[in-house]
Amino acid sequence: MDSLVGTWVDGWVVSRGAAPPRVEPWGWTIDMGQAEHVSRHVLAATGDAVEEATVREVADAVTGAGVWLKVFDDPARVGGWLGPGWWIDPEPGYLMTCRVPEGTPAAPAVPEGFRLRVWTRAGVTRVLLAAPDGSLAARGQLAVGGATGARGQFADGGVTGARGQHTHSGMTTGHGQLTDGGATGARGQFADGGVTGVVDQIETAPAHRRKGLGSHVMSVLHGRAAEQGVGTLVLAGTPAGRALYEHLGWRTEAPLTSAKFTGGGAWDTAPGRRTPTAHR
Repeated sequence: MDSLVGTWVDGWVVSRGAAPPRVEPWGWTIDMGQAEHVSRHVLAATGDAVEEATVREVADAVTGAGVWLKVFDDPARVGGWLGPGWWIDPEPGYLMTCRVPEGTPAAPAVPEGFRLRVWTRAGVTRVLLAAPDGSLAARGQLAVGGATGARGQFADGGVTGARGQHTHSGMTTGHGQLTDGGATGARGQFADGGVTGVVDQIETAPAHRRKGLGSHVMSVLHGRAAEQGVGTLVLAGTPAGRALYEHLGWRTEAPLTSAKFTGGGAWDTAPGRRTPTAHR
Protein backbone atom coordinates (compact mmCIF):
# COMPACT_ATOMS: atom_id res chain seq x y z
CA MET A 1 0.00 0.00 0.00
CA ASP A 2 1.17 3.52 -0.75
CA SER A 3 2.63 4.94 2.46
CA LEU A 4 1.82 8.51 1.42
CA VAL A 5 -1.88 7.72 1.09
CA GLY A 6 -1.75 5.92 4.43
CA THR A 7 -0.21 8.99 6.01
CA TRP A 8 -3.01 11.13 4.60
CA VAL A 9 -5.59 8.70 5.99
CA ASP A 10 -3.86 8.82 9.39
CA GLY A 11 -4.25 12.56 9.73
CA TRP A 12 -7.57 12.92 7.95
CA VAL A 13 -9.47 10.71 10.42
CA VAL A 14 -8.09 12.72 13.33
CA SER A 15 -8.89 16.02 11.65
CA ARG A 16 -12.48 15.01 10.88
CA GLY A 17 -13.18 13.02 14.02
CA ALA A 18 -13.87 9.93 11.93
CA ALA A 19 -13.84 6.32 13.07
CA PRO A 20 -10.47 4.52 13.01
CA PRO A 21 -9.83 3.35 9.43
CA ARG A 22 -10.58 -0.28 8.65
CA VAL A 23 -7.88 -1.95 6.57
CA GLU A 24 -9.03 -3.50 3.29
CA PRO A 25 -7.04 -5.50 0.70
CA TRP A 26 -7.11 -2.43 -1.56
CA GLY A 27 -6.83 0.36 1.03
CA TRP A 28 -9.10 1.61 3.82
CA THR A 29 -12.73 2.14 4.71
CA ILE A 30 -13.48 5.11 6.96
CA ASP A 31 -16.84 5.52 8.69
CA MET A 32 -18.14 9.08 9.11
CA GLY A 33 -21.73 8.50 10.21
CA GLN A 34 -23.27 11.42 8.28
CA ALA A 35 -26.27 11.20 5.98
CA GLU A 36 -24.36 12.61 3.00
CA HIS A 37 -21.08 11.01 4.02
CA VAL A 38 -21.78 7.68 5.67
CA SER A 39 -18.37 6.26 4.89
CA ARG A 40 -15.58 6.49 2.35
CA HIS A 41 -13.43 3.92 0.57
CA VAL A 42 -9.86 5.11 -0.04
CA LEU A 43 -7.72 3.17 -2.47
CA ALA A 44 -4.06 2.97 -1.49
CA ALA A 45 -2.59 2.90 -5.00
CA THR A 46 -1.66 6.08 -6.85
CA GLY A 47 -1.27 7.00 -10.52
CA ASP A 48 -0.36 4.18 -12.87
CA ALA A 49 -0.56 1.68 -10.01
CA VAL A 50 -4.34 2.15 -9.83
CA GLU A 51 -6.01 -0.86 -11.45
CA GLU A 52 -9.33 -0.70 -13.26
CA ALA A 53 -10.41 -4.09 -11.93
CA THR A 54 -9.91 -2.96 -8.34
CA VAL A 55 -11.81 0.30 -8.80
CA ARG A 56 -14.71 -1.53 -10.44
CA GLU A 57 -14.76 -4.17 -7.70
CA VAL A 58 -14.90 -1.61 -4.90
CA ALA A 59 -17.41 0.64 -6.68
CA ASP A 60 -19.72 -2.17 -7.75
CA ALA A 61 -19.94 -3.43 -4.17
CA VAL A 62 -21.45 -0.11 -3.01
CA THR A 63 -25.26 -0.16 -2.89
CA GLY A 64 -26.12 2.52 -0.31
CA ALA A 65 -26.30 6.26 -0.95
CA GLY A 66 -23.83 8.53 0.82
CA VAL A 67 -20.73 6.37 0.35
CA TRP A 68 -17.68 8.10 -1.12
CA LEU A 69 -14.83 6.69 -3.18
CA LYS A 70 -11.36 8.27 -3.26
CA VAL A 71 -9.00 7.16 -6.01
CA PHE A 72 -5.63 8.83 -6.52
CA ASP A 73 -5.74 8.99 -10.28
CA ASP A 74 -7.16 11.32 -12.95
CA PRO A 75 -10.98 11.57 -13.03
CA ALA A 76 -10.85 11.36 -16.82
CA ARG A 77 -9.46 7.83 -16.43
CA VAL A 78 -11.33 6.67 -13.34
CA GLY A 79 -14.73 8.06 -14.33
CA GLY A 80 -15.18 5.51 -17.07
CA TRP A 81 -14.83 2.69 -14.56
CA LEU A 82 -17.76 3.78 -12.40
CA GLY A 83 -21.28 2.65 -13.15
CA PRO A 84 -24.70 4.35 -12.86
CA GLY A 85 -25.47 5.97 -9.55
CA TRP A 86 -22.02 7.50 -9.07
CA TRP A 87 -21.60 11.28 -9.02
CA ILE A 88 -18.05 12.29 -9.94
CA ASP A 89 -16.73 15.60 -8.65
CA PRO A 90 -16.04 17.67 -11.79
CA GLU A 91 -13.07 19.29 -10.07
CA PRO A 92 -10.04 17.00 -9.88
CA GLY A 93 -8.22 16.83 -6.58
CA TYR A 94 -4.50 16.56 -5.91
CA LEU A 95 -2.36 14.73 -3.39
CA MET A 96 0.42 17.14 -2.46
CA THR A 97 3.42 17.22 -0.13
CA CYS A 98 5.69 19.87 1.35
CA ARG A 99 8.82 19.79 3.45
CA VAL A 100 8.64 21.94 6.58
CA PRO A 101 11.77 24.11 6.75
CA GLU A 102 13.54 24.18 10.10
CA GLY A 103 13.02 27.42 11.92
CA THR A 104 9.61 28.13 10.38
CA PRO A 105 8.20 31.07 12.39
CA ALA A 106 5.39 29.95 14.70
CA ALA A 107 3.65 33.32 14.75
CA PRO A 108 3.92 35.49 11.61
CA ALA A 109 2.66 39.05 11.88
CA VAL A 110 -1.14 39.19 11.97
CA PRO A 111 -2.69 41.16 9.09
CA GLU A 112 -3.76 44.62 10.21
CA GLY A 113 -7.25 44.62 11.70
CA PHE A 114 -7.57 40.84 11.81
CA ARG A 115 -7.61 38.70 14.93
CA LEU A 116 -5.67 35.45 15.34
CA ARG A 117 -6.21 32.74 17.90
CA VAL A 118 -4.37 29.41 18.25
CA TRP A 119 -5.40 26.66 20.66
CA THR A 120 -5.19 22.90 21.11
CA ARG A 121 -7.99 20.66 22.31
CA ALA A 122 -7.96 16.85 22.35
CA GLY A 123 -4.79 16.77 20.28
CA VAL A 124 -6.06 19.08 17.53
CA THR A 125 -4.55 22.53 17.14
CA ARG A 126 -6.77 25.17 15.61
CA VAL A 127 -5.86 28.51 14.10
CA LEU A 128 -8.61 31.09 13.95
CA LEU A 129 -8.28 34.39 12.10
CA ALA A 130 -11.21 36.80 12.48
CA ALA A 131 -11.99 39.50 9.94
CA PRO A 132 -12.27 43.11 11.13
CA ASP A 133 -16.09 42.86 11.18
CA GLY A 134 -15.97 39.49 12.94
CA SER A 135 -16.99 37.45 9.90
CA LEU A 136 -15.28 34.35 8.52
CA ALA A 137 -12.39 35.17 6.21
CA ALA A 138 -10.65 31.81 5.81
CA ARG A 139 -10.05 28.52 7.54
CA GLY A 140 -7.94 25.36 7.53
CA GLN A 141 -6.78 22.47 9.67
CA LEU A 142 -3.96 19.97 9.93
CA ALA A 143 -3.73 16.56 11.58
CA VAL A 144 -0.37 14.92 12.18
CA GLY A 145 0.07 11.45 10.70
CA GLY A 146 0.71 8.63 13.12
CA ALA A 147 -2.12 9.54 15.46
CA THR A 148 -4.08 6.53 14.22
CA GLY A 149 -1.47 4.64 12.25
CA ALA A 150 -4.16 4.16 9.57
CA ARG A 151 -4.43 0.62 10.85
CA GLY A 152 -7.60 0.94 12.89
CA GLN A 153 -5.85 1.72 16.17
CA PHE A 154 -5.71 5.11 17.85
CA ALA A 155 -2.39 5.76 19.52
CA ASP A 156 -3.98 8.31 21.82
CA GLY A 157 -6.58 6.60 23.97
CA GLY A 158 -7.48 9.62 26.06
CA VAL A 159 -11.00 10.99 26.27
CA THR A 160 -11.93 14.57 27.02
CA GLY A 161 -15.23 16.01 28.17
CA ALA A 162 -16.80 19.38 27.57
CA ARG A 163 -13.82 21.10 29.12
CA GLY A 164 -11.27 19.19 27.04
CA GLN A 165 -7.62 20.14 27.28
CA HIS A 166 -5.82 23.23 26.06
CA THR A 167 -2.12 22.68 25.37
CA HIS A 168 -1.75 26.06 23.74
CA SER A 169 -4.02 29.04 23.85
CA GLY A 170 -3.87 32.64 22.87
CA MET A 171 -5.52 35.26 20.72
CA THR A 172 -3.66 38.03 18.96
CA THR A 173 -4.40 40.76 16.47
CA GLY A 174 -2.31 43.26 14.61
CA HIS A 175 -2.62 45.27 17.81
CA GLY A 176 -1.86 42.58 20.41
CA GLN A 177 -3.66 40.18 22.78
CA LEU A 178 -7.44 39.68 22.92
CA THR A 179 -9.81 37.74 25.11
CA ASP A 180 -11.98 34.86 23.93
CA GLY A 181 -15.15 35.47 21.93
CA GLY A 182 -16.38 36.90 18.66
CA ALA A 183 -16.97 35.58 15.16
CA THR A 184 -14.22 34.08 13.03
CA GLY A 185 -12.35 35.12 9.93
CA ALA A 186 -9.86 32.36 9.13
CA ARG A 187 -9.05 29.19 10.92
CA GLY A 188 -6.87 26.06 10.81
CA GLN A 189 -5.99 23.05 12.92
CA PHE A 190 -3.66 20.07 13.23
CA ALA A 191 -3.50 17.05 15.51
CA ASP A 192 -0.46 15.65 17.29
CA GLY A 193 0.88 12.15 16.83
CA GLY A 194 3.74 11.86 14.35
CA VAL A 195 6.27 13.54 12.08
CA THR A 196 3.99 14.04 9.08
CA GLY A 197 1.22 16.63 9.14
CA VAL A 198 -1.96 16.38 7.08
CA VAL A 199 -3.41 19.74 6.05
CA ASP A 200 -7.18 19.75 5.67
CA GLN A 201 -10.00 22.16 4.79
CA ILE A 202 -7.99 25.26 3.95
CA GLU A 203 -10.54 27.80 2.74
CA THR A 204 -10.76 31.55 2.20
CA ALA A 205 -14.15 33.28 2.10
CA PRO A 206 -14.90 35.00 -1.23
CA ALA A 207 -14.91 38.48 0.32
CA HIS A 208 -11.41 37.99 1.73
CA ARG A 209 -9.57 36.33 -1.12
CA ARG A 210 -6.37 37.73 -2.60
CA LYS A 211 -5.38 39.24 0.74
CA GLY A 212 -2.82 36.62 1.73
CA LEU A 213 -5.02 35.18 4.49
CA GLY A 214 -4.75 31.60 3.23
CA SER A 215 -0.98 31.94 3.20
CA HIS A 216 -1.10 33.37 6.72
CA VAL A 217 -3.09 30.43 8.09
CA MET A 218 -0.75 28.00 6.34
CA SER A 219 2.28 29.79 7.79
CA VAL A 220 0.89 29.48 11.31
CA LEU A 221 0.20 25.79 10.80
CA HIS A 222 3.67 25.27 9.34
CA GLY A 223 5.13 26.94 12.40
CA ARG A 224 3.18 24.83 14.88
CA ALA A 225 4.09 21.69 12.97
CA ALA A 226 7.78 22.67 12.96
CA GLU A 227 7.66 23.24 16.72
CA GLN A 228 6.64 19.61 17.17
CA GLY A 229 9.25 18.19 14.83
CA VAL A 230 7.00 17.60 11.83
CA GLY A 231 9.14 17.37 8.71
CA THR A 232 6.61 16.74 5.95
CA LEU A 233 3.08 17.98 5.25
CA VAL A 234 0.51 16.20 3.09
CA LEU A 235 -2.86 17.32 1.76
CA ALA A 236 -5.55 16.35 -0.72
CA GLY A 237 -6.60 19.64 -2.22
CA THR A 238 -8.70 21.22 -4.95
CA PRO A 239 -7.73 23.22 -8.04
CA ALA A 240 -8.63 26.42 -6.18
CA GLY A 241 -5.90 25.79 -3.63
CA ARG A 242 -3.24 24.24 -5.82
CA ALA A 243 -1.71 27.55 -6.91
CA LEU A 244 -1.49 28.72 -3.29
CA TYR A 245 0.21 25.54 -2.15
CA GLU A 246 2.66 25.50 -5.04
CA HIS A 247 3.55 29.11 -4.21
CA LEU A 248 4.31 27.97 -0.66
CA GLY A 249 6.58 25.16 -1.85
CA TRP A 250 4.15 22.25 -2.16
CA ARG A 251 4.54 19.56 -4.83
CA THR A 252 1.81 17.55 -6.56
CA GLU A 253 2.26 13.80 -6.11
CA ALA A 254 -0.90 12.40 -7.72
CA PRO A 255 -4.31 13.48 -9.05
CA LEU A 256 -7.41 12.56 -7.05
CA THR A 257 -10.86 11.41 -8.14
CA SER A 258 -13.67 12.00 -5.65
CA ALA A 259 -16.93 10.14 -6.31
CA LYS A 260 -20.12 9.71 -4.31
CA PHE A 261 -22.75 7.02 -4.70
CA THR A 262 -26.15 8.70 -4.95
CA GLY A 263 -28.20 5.59 -5.54
CA GLY A 264 -29.72 7.10 -8.67
CA GLY A 265 -29.71 5.71 -12.16
CA ALA A 266 -27.67 8.51 -13.72
CA TRP A 267 -24.62 10.53 -12.86
CA ASP A 268 -25.24 13.68 -10.83
CA THR A 269 -23.14 16.78 -11.46
CA ALA A 270 -24.30 18.40 -8.17
CA PRO A 271 -24.29 22.06 -9.36
CA GLY A 272 -23.48 24.85 -6.96
CA ARG A 273 -21.49 22.71 -4.57
CA ARG A 274 -19.11 24.72 -2.38
CA THR A 275 -15.68 23.14 -2.00
CA PRO A 276 -12.84 24.44 0.21
CA THR A 277 -9.36 24.50 -1.28
CA ALA A 278 -8.29 21.47 0.77
CA HIS A 279 -11.45 19.62 1.59
CA ARG A 280 -11.13 16.12 0.23
